[in-house]
Amino acid sequence: MMKKKHVYLLLLCLVLTGNAVYAQSPAPDSTDGPGSVSDIDRAPSATETLAEANLLSQRAAALYQQGEYAQAVPLMEQVLAIEESVYGASHPEVANTLSNLALLHQEQGRNNAAQPFAERALTIRLDVLGDTHPDTAYSLDSLAGIYKDLSYYESAQQLYEQAIAIYEIAYERNAHANYLGIATSLNNLAGLYKLQGNYVTARALYERTLSIYEHTLSPAHLSIATGLNNLADLDRLEGDYETALTRYESALAIREAQLAPQHPSIANSLNNLAALYQTQGDFARAQPLYERALELRKAAFGNQHPDVAASLNNLAELHRIQEEYGIALRLHEQAYDIWQVTRPNRHPDIATSLNNTAEVYRALEQYSKALELHEKSLSIRESVFGDNHPAVGTSLNNIAGVYQDMGDLESAILFYKRALAAMRTALGEMHPDVITIAENLERIEDQIPEH
Repeated sequence: MMKKKHVYLLLLCLVLTGNAVYAQSPAPDSTDGPGSVSDIDRAPSATETLAEANLLSQRAAALYQQGEYAQAVPLMEQVLAIEESVYGASHPEVANTLSNLALLHQEQGRNNAAQPFAERALTIRLDVLGDTHPDTAYSLDSLAGIYKDLSYYESAQQLYEQAIAIYEIAYERNAHANYLGIATSLNNLAGLYKLQGNYVTARALYERTLSIYEHTLSPAHLSIATGLNNLADLDRLEGDYETALTRYESALAIREAQLAPQHPSIANSLNNLAALYQTQGDFARAQPLYERALELRKAAFGNQHPDVAASLNNLAELHRIQEEYGIALRLHEQAYDIWQVTRPNRHPDIATSLNNTAEVYRALEQYSKALELHEKSLSIRESVFGDNHPAVGTSLNNIAGVYQDMGDLESAILFYKRALAAMRTALGEMHPDVITIAENLERIEDQIPEH
């Protein structure tokens, strides 16, 4: 009996989609001559049923590569039903399809829907393949990504580290093992550290990831673009704008050459490049990039996706900075409504939305409303990140600014000092945000000599 050739939506992780190899099955001949066996009703054989599943998987894989995640889901659900009927509920092929379904839901921001598929895939692989198999490592990494998006950071870190340990053991035993699995989990763990404000550890992991990609893949591979983009994010956050621009532009060039023009990864690059231009005060270049990213994300995901909310938030901030407060408030409210539906109640994105909306109310001199929203944002950020995270420092700085605008200089000094301590711990003395907060504090202290 011919071994079934299973089609994967990806190889090991999202950032490696360019490496996936898809089976190419010939289209079945639909013309039957007179008296052929198709004139007689019969149940399809297991081989024929699996061939149908293989074709469905290929179609789903093509949709995935185009960023058409919602359309791929029903196809993979059909594949799952076929495989469960042929193999039973606890077969490695079933685990593969469960993993693919988890990924498709996660790409749409539907982490609660993705979680049971990922957990069931992990259970099957642990039972059938054991706790040292690379496919088990993939399941650990996949589930960690879902936990990260759900703000279960400690659990996510543990799963990422378990996945890396399995991949490293596999590579030590066999130098021909897929070393990209380690890179994938290193990359994803770095993203978790970046989210938590640990930029030093994140950079070391991102640099190791990119080194693996560069030694393993062609210079134009999509994973190289991912590595460049992620390092550029850190460059921007740490104030190295020139290096960030070079890396962002290189990542965008690779993605535009390799992907369809409407692919969500291109939207991500456009968004990040726009954020850099905004940071540098180049609003004219930032706005069309933000707007194009928003259009691409709406086309790919619909209107109720976290990435759509992020684009709305970013555009709102650009309008706020340019004192277009009515537009900014409307966009922030749209972003908040989406995040309320797609994120847990105390997710960092909710805190971001509250913080940014508060700044609009501050500009409108509605200080009580601004303080109310800032304090809610600070509460979420402290509960998620602790005291010494850049986002916590940002909230403290903004609260200080509100008190300063209200003329309550004593309270302003108190919050500026807390903000400065948090930012210095997280970013170091020479970061632009640290310097800005220090200057804010110095100016206000000059108004009260005893401080």
